[in-house]
Amino acid sequence: MAPLETEEQDEQVTTTLVHQLTAADRCDACGAQAYVRAELATGELLFCGHHAKENEAKLRPIAIKWHDESDKLLSK
Repeated sequence: MAPLETEEQDEQVTTTLVHQLTAADRCDACGAQAYVRAELATGELLFCGHHAKENEAKLRPIAIKWHDESDKLLSK
């Protein structure tokens, strides 16, 4: 029996996997838990909330992706 075709099968679906930051991910500047990942053309940088804010203005314009999980700092 052939599978049923649907419109969804005809559409191209693009999925971007986002690696969630964990307690094992550490800030490249100070070693604290990282909450922000800046993906650059040359690699990635991990930052705690403090160092992300400190470097954001310089890095955002050249970042390919800016993955920010700093909202976890406020959640309980």
